[in-house]
Amino acid sequence: MSGIGPPEPGEGTRAWDGPRQKGHAGRTRAALAGRCARHRRTALSLAAAAVLLGGGALYATRPHPPAPTRRPHPQVPYPVHAVDVTYLGARPAPAGAPPRSFSLTVLLSVASGPPVTVTRVTQPYAALSLVTEPPAPFRTPADSARKITITMHVTECEKAPRNAELPFLDVTLRNTRAIQTQSFILGPRYAQDLSQALEVACSNRSR
Repeated sequence: MSGIGPPEPGEGTRAWDGPRQKGHAGRTRAALAGRCARHRRTALSLAAAAVLLGGGALYATRPHPPAPTRRPHPQVPYPVHAVDVTYLGARPAPAGAPPRSFSLTVLLSVASGPPVTVTRVTQPYAALSLVTEPPAPFRTPADSARKITITMHVTECEKAPRNAELPFLDVTLRNTRAIQTQSFILGPRYAQDLSQALEVACSNRSR
């Protein structure tokens, strides 16, 4: 039997080398495509981070509006700066006052600003109590003065001072700006009249 058959494969060759090489090329292209996609995703991530960082830097370095400044208070004086208290003199205690009582008068003047209200008047001695006429609270407008009668009552003669040195009155004042308590030292004549009134109130001549 004669004839020419299909050629035998040469040494070192395989029938499946061609198809395997084709499949390997496909996988190589797929791997390259995957790496390119990863590179693109990385580049996009870096770009997004750069945008965020740039935005944060712009936010941090943006010009800030100036802090609000505290507006000065309108030209309203503190009540202690607008008020003066001067001593006028002694006077008899009003009718109906309890025994061992006496009265002293002062003048409260308001120089400027809004009206000033006297909310309280006190004195430093525990053995004395006092009331005022007009009774507190009372109001005094600016550029005016008000006479105040202070009636003191000796509650314990044993604890009352016999020689009042530098006595003062504590007056609590209020206007539209503040509430303040001021100690007014009324001078030597007030100290002398107070000492004399205490001596009379606690002597045998007291009623």
